[in-house]
Amino acid sequence: MKADRKPIPEHTSPTFQRPELLAPAGHWDCAKAAVENGADSIYFGLDRFNARMRAQNFTEADLPKLMEFLHRRGVKGYVTLNTIIFPQELTEAEQYLRTIITAGVDAVIVQDVGICRLIRHLSPDFPIHASTQMTITSAAGVEFAKSLGCQLVVLARECSLQEIEKIQRQLRVEKCHGTSLPLEVFVHGALCVAYSGQCLTSEALGGRSANRGECAQACRMPYELISDGKVVNLDNRKYLLSPQDLAGLEVLPELIKAGVSCLKIEGRLKTPEYVANVTRVYREALDRVMADNIEMLHTKSLHAPNKERHNLEMAFSRGLYTGWFRGINNQELVHAHFGKKRGVYLGEVTRISNEKVTVHLQAPVKPGDGVVFDCGHPEAQEEGGRVYAVEHKAKEAVLTFGRRDVNLQRVHVGDKVWKTSDPELDKQLRQSFAGENPQFQRPIHIEVYGEVSQPVTVLTRDEQGHIVQVESAMPLVEAHTKPLTTERLQEQFSRLGNTPFCLGTLTNHLNGAVMVPVSELNRIRREIVAQLEELRSQPKRWQLHSKVTLQDLLPSPTPPLLHSSTPPLSLIVLVRNCKQLQAALQARIETLYCEFEDPRTYREAVRMVREQGHGKQKIWVAPPRITKPGESWILQQVRSCEADGYLVRNYDQLQYFANDQCIGDFSLNVANPLTADYFKHQFGLERVTASYDLNITQLEDLVTSCPPQWFEVTIHQHMPMFHMEHCVFCAFLSQGTDYTNCGRPCEKHEVKLRDRVGTEHILQADAGCRNTVFNGIAQTGAEYVQHLIELGVQHFRIEFLNETVEKVTQTIHRYRQLLHGEITGSQLWRELKLENQLGVTRGPMGVSASRR
Repeated sequence: MKADRKPIPEHTSPTFQRPELLAPAGHWDCAKAAVENGADSIYFGLDRFNARMRAQNFTEADLPKLMEFLHRRGVKGYVTLNTIIFPQELTEAEQYLRTIITAGVDAVIVQDVGICRLIRHLSPDFPIHASTQMTITSAAGVEFAKSLGCQLVVLARECSLQEIEKIQRQLRVEKCHGTSLPLEVFVHGALCVAYSGQCLTSEALGGRSANRGECAQACRMPYELISDGKVVNLDNRKYLLSPQDLAGLEVLPELIKAGVSCLKIEGRLKTPEYVANVTRVYREALDRVMADNIEMLHTKSLHAPNKERHNLEMAFSRGLYTGWFRGINNQELVHAHFGKKRGVYLGEVTRISNEKVTVHLQAPVKPGDGVVFDCGHPEAQEEGGRVYAVEHKAKEAVLTFGRRDVNLQRVHVGDKVWKTSDPELDKQLRQSFAGENPQFQRPIHIEVYGEVSQPVTVLTRDEQGHIVQVESAMPLVEAHTKPLTTERLQEQFSRLGNTPFCLGTLTNHLNGAVMVPVSELNRIRREIVAQLEELRSQPKRWQLHSKVTLQDLLPSPTPPLLHSSTPPLSLIVLVRNCKQLQAALQARIETLYCEFEDPRTYREAVRMVREQGHGKQKIWVAPPRITKPGESWILQQVRSCEADGYLVRNYDQLQYFANDQCIGDFSLNVANPLTADYFKHQFGLERVTASYDLNITQLEDLVTSCPPQWFEVTIHQHMPMFHMEHCVFCAFLSQGTDYTNCGRPCEKHEVKLRDRVGTEHILQADAGCRNTVFNGIAQTGAEYVQHLIELGVQHFRIEFLNETVEKVTQTIHRYRQLLHGEITGSQLWRELKLENQLGVTRGPMGVSASRR
């Protein structure tokens, strides 16, 4: 399965740039699979600080050898350092970065704002790519990344083509004042149902952080839909939060036209066969669009051949769909029938007899293929096995299995049949990256110069811009019979087998009918290959400051104040409806936050506080967590209420409310002093909310590494687990596709999702029709409050969700007693029947006492 790439014809339209094809590599075989099937670059993790900690990953010691291999083959390598970093890890992260930069890595993919600052502190030119974990959904987000020194932005998967085009238009306007950043998008692979960087589900339910590379994939589990206290009958649709896999193959022309610079394939946990398969399909499709059918760029879609779709489904598939590229379609995004790999749909069982199964065939099947029988209960163990023989009868196929391989008593007429493995295809894919000789070749462009009595000079360029010049050891002589024609030169210089190169273009500048021995042309060709390989394998030489250190960047911590001079503590209450606000007002809470679904109701909330408050009470209101192009009207509605300040959640809001009083919310993922310092001083935030990823030990490290008055700590809440573009209300309580035709069931019903252990998690929508699934069990960090007070923390937040007025009043009273030292934390959480946990992961018990 040779995968030589054709050179691009000279007439390629300059209007459209060829996007880079970026493939995943969980280990060496995956890296080889990507390279040999046409990836322009790969991304991979090391054994710390990456968002796929379950992958085998590479080590620091692998970097020089890996980068030499990649560069020799004309491929770039990006390291994923795409998790948030805790305070005690910054020193190790600094050493990691020095090793990465020295090894000549082409870029690092980063989530943490503080790590971006640290990289730019260490090196002025080492490239930073803003990870999709940074939740960038707008031009303001791109500009934010640019201000951190990033060279490229990976947009959130939820951005549609229309939104990408809007972002590009806005960036072009900004470009008048400087350079704009190239954009990268995920084009294929698993779709996270929650916004990357905003999912707290794994931590809340299992103590594993998605922001730390340990996602537990709770979105792939079955759930029951509870509406107004009753289970909704959805037949066999149980996987309410499991999207189909992303397949952007058919929108490649539109992505290219939108100016996307890089197309990214998901899958660092996948096999080398998966990497080879998907990379090849996209490489060939991309080349076809760019080289053979330029006019396709003016069409709206690319028709994917059946073979390509078959191969993608065999690679890995929960169903293939264009995701959010074509906008929101909640009926299509999540079919809800299963949440695991299926493969190619073969058909339906029509008959079972004589130890054979007859299937009404929808796709090809052959002996050796693996199949599974789907009776509509994917959560249970399913029957399946390898096909021993196939007998075709018109549109049906009779399948025979090995003795005792399949229990046919558990197979039923009407069961769906899926082909889950294809050994023949896997063998072909393995062959594509087996052995030491290059199988995918990249074009080189040759110019030949010379005349009689002068040596022949061959100038060669590769795609990366490397140039070598080789001269013959003997002069050209006049040719009487076989002169060096362009055709003869092409014949000799195209003999590049077992090298990383193929001949792209050859330009003949020879004067007159001249010749040189073929053996000399062969020597020149070999010398060109050797020099190019040597040039390409040299590590990138990035600048790296040896004398600057992490300590130069860190803010100076303020020691805790003595007890006698400790300022008064602040109990902050966040409410989600006017009744709760009324209760908090009556409890004389001085700092009030409102997070309502409809921002128009903020006017009424502000009026209530102004009229019923005692003068010192301040009201802050929260815009939605995500802001996309065209949604500034929501921010305008929020500001029109004229609140005392705003709880900002994203980069658009940092920009929009720049002249107002603002507090940074948890969604900014402030987990270390470098990040906290940036938001505090770059944007003038009054304070920032500590990340919910922090347990008590990490939180203690944070508040002792900065002035503790910078921080607000949430000590009571229903953890906001999934935050999604996917609308469960629309998908399962209406026939509509989005907010334009769903009938707004979110305004008519109280909805919960019941998980496998019986916990009912609360579902709410916001002004952007995005859904949040809140943990059904409220949790408290009350046990740690006294120690945090001793460390200098002054601002403590409690959040309400759907609690009654009575519950709000009772809870406020107990937390006020806690802050005054009238009850202990353990008394509070036992009395209120709360889960005893701070943030999303519990820290080691007793650590506070040991550090005092």
